[in-house]
Formats: sequence, C-alpha cells, structure tokens
Amino acid sequence: MVEDRKLAVLRAIVEDYVATEEPVGSRALVERHGLGVSPATVRNDMAALEEEGFITQPHTSAGRVPTDKGYRLFVDRLTTVKPMSLAEKRAIATLLDGAVDLDDVVQKSVRLLSQLTRQVAVMQYPTLSGSTVRHIELVPLTPTRLLAVLILSTGRVEQRLVDLDSDVGEDDLATLRSRVSRAAIGQRISDATTALQGLARLPPGSTTADPSTTDQPTTDQSTVDQSTVDQSTVRAVVAALLEAMSDHRSDERVLVGGTANLARFGDSFDSAVRPLLEAIEEHVVLLKLLGEAGSGGAITVRIGHEGPYQALSATSVVATGYGPSREAPATLGIVGPTRMDYPGTMAAVKAVARYVSRILDEA
Repeated sequence: MVEDRKLAVLRAIVEDYVATEEPVGSRALVERHGLGVSPATVRNDMAALEEEGFITQPHTSAGRVPTDKGYRLFVDRLTTVKPMSLAEKRAIATLLDGAVDLDDVVQKSVRLLSQLTRQVAVMQYPTLSGSTVRHIELVPLTPTRLLAVLILSTGRVEQRLVDLDSDVGEDDLATLRSRVSRAAIGQRISDATTALQGLARLPPGSTTADPSTTDQPTTDQSTVDQSTVDQSTVRAVVAALLEAMSDHRSDERVLVGGTANLARFGDSFDSAVRPLLEAIEEHVVLLKLLGEAGSGGAITVRIGHEGPYQALSATSVVATGYGPSREAPATLGIVGPTRMDYPGTMAAVKAVARYVSRILDEA
C-alpha cells in the first residue's frame, strides 16, 4: 500500500512538473490529484522519494521536481501508453497516405511528429543493407543509353544512367531486363549483389537461377535465353545496378524537424540547447543519440544521463524502428528535455512509425 501510494505521488509530481515547469508541493498534489491522504502523509512520502533519489528539491522552501531516476521509474511503470485521439489518428493517416515517394514520406513524417509532440523530431532514412529488391526497370533513352531504375522494399528508388558500347534492340533489352530481374528481385541486397555479379560473368545466352551457384553457368533449359545479349551490355547494366545497391551515402542520412520548438522550453533547458543544436548538425551523432532500431513496435526511452553524450544529459530520447513487415531498417523518434510528456510522446512516435511501416509495406 505504501509503495503504491509513493508511486502515485511520484506520478503526480511528474505530471504536474511537466505541465507547469514549477516545483510541486504537497498541498498542491492533494488538491489536484485526490490522493486520499493528508498533506502531511504526502510530505512523508515525498521525503522518502527524495531519500531514494526519485525527486529532488531545487532550493530551500521549494517543492520537488523529478530526477532522471524518477522519470525512469515513471516510464517503466506506465501501464498503458496514452492513446492517440481520433483527430490525431486521422491527421496522421490523411497526411501520410498522400505521400508520393520515400522523400515525401520522410519529410511529412518528421513534420508531423514534431507537431504532435512539440519536440525536435529525427528520422533516419531506410538503409540499403536491410532492403530487398522489389523491382528493376531498364528504360531506353537512346540506342546506346539506358536508365536503370532500382526499387527497394523500403520504398527507396535509385536511378543510374548506363552508356553502352553498342546499340541494344527491343528484344535484347527485354531479355536483359528479364535476366537481371530473375537474378535480383526478391533478394536481399547482399544476395542480389552476388547474383548480379555472377550474371556478369556468364557466357552469352545463359543466366543463373541460384545466387549460390553464380560461379558456374547453369544448363537448365528453363534459365537459358535464346537471344544473345552482348556481354559488354550485360556488364554495363550490372555495374550500374551494383553501384546503386552499394551506395551507402544515405545510410547515415537523417532528417530533422521542429528545431524551432527548442525556443519554448524555457531557462531549465538553456544549457542543453547549444549542444543539441550542434548534434543536429552531425548526423552520425544524431544516429547514435537515437540508438539501435527496435522491431515489433518496441519503444526505446533514454532519459538524461542514460544517453551517450554527457553534454546532452538534460535531454531525453524516445525512439523506435520502422520498416516494411517486421523489419526495422531505420529509426525515428524525438529529442527533447527530460521534462516531457512521456506517455503522449511514446504514443505519437509509435503511431507515426506504424503508419510509415504500413506505407512502405504497400509501396
């Protein structure tokens, strides 16, 4: 009973301090939260919580404020994540369902998440390494130039121009398109790379159906093309696709939104604003701040000193992984002061990640 009451007192202190940014006193707790005990009993509970390190008194004759340890206990004991309102759910669905491509999805998601939480939103672009090949298209531009289009399961689209040594006709182009598609579509990036490398080594007129046997051309009649595509053309197309698949420049690319929200946090967060602005300029730092992506909708909350950077010890991060199906090839989340609405923020992060994952799954 005593422990339950102390937890109720801690919860009330966290909620009041998040709402008012003012140290919380015992009489205010009794009046606002209907704890069912006297202010003297609440003061005793607050003294015990302070002794255990869950709350602290910023100065003499002031009320109490939560510590990192107090916020951690509050988050760990949340029985439910604050549900999104119907209006918020409708806003998420309306905005994200209208996205036209991956860049649009990321930009709208970051803007939406920063608006919902009134924090700084951070979103990592999906990484190539966790993707599978969804579609390959070869578009003729001139008789000796093609546009190779690679579409990945994460919604990413990579395009490469391919200059050829000789003309390629419609029949040969159809054959080549079929061969690279059979080798790569449905494969993870690493397996697709191996299969395409083997395809480039094959003699004219052959393909391979098994990426694990790409060093030896297959004689299965079901995988032999009757037309012969110039092998230099095959190598040129494969080289372009391999370059697209190995382009890791955007694996550490992140988009940030809502930095203007930093202006509303007041004096208590001033010491963290500058290092956070510096971190926003360094994508590698932001990715480390977000941490490893979790799958299955798991939410990660890192509070104050639990984070990787001492300069950001006044900062909390709420993040989760997102991606097609149950994969989590990338991370999104928010960064803000430890004095934040954790239940509401966790709900918003989870909801946006779920919608983005669904969009990528259907892309």
